[in-house]
Amino acid sequence: MDYRPRYPQPFTLQEAIALDVPVITEEIARLQNSLQHLRRTQNELQAASDAAPDPEFTKAIEENDLVIGSQEERISILKMALTEKGILMGSHYDLNPTQQPTGRGDASHSAAQQVETTSISSTQPAATSNHQPVEEAEDGVFL
Repeated sequence: MDYRPRYPQPFTLQEAIALDVPVITEEIARLQNSLQHLRRTQNELQAASDAAPDPEFTKAIEENDLVIGSQEERISILKMALTEKGILMGSHYDLNPTQQPTGRGDASHSAAQQVETTSISSTQPAATSNHQPVEEAEDGVFL
């Protein structure tokens, strides 16, 4: 797959494909968090600029627009890398631009939410001919 980014990026699609899945998903989460803050800042800058026009605000808004475009493109590249690895994309990795941060913006927490695990538990031990019954004492269980 050949992809030509619109903005300068720190990695290519092929380099992203070479990354481990947890690294990719953590970077997606980090970039999504960054975009939330950038969009909030953009709204604040725009409101301030509308109230009292200032060339510095205008310049900051233009620079942030470029950063937002670049980060959105980077997320797209990372999602393409996941797709190349056989991971189907869904709304799980999508961020609604109007969502507000929950206060838990730590990337490891976000990445941990992105991985589903299944555990199987049993209240009865499996019966095999090689095992003796487990004895329980009032102090606990001895294996």
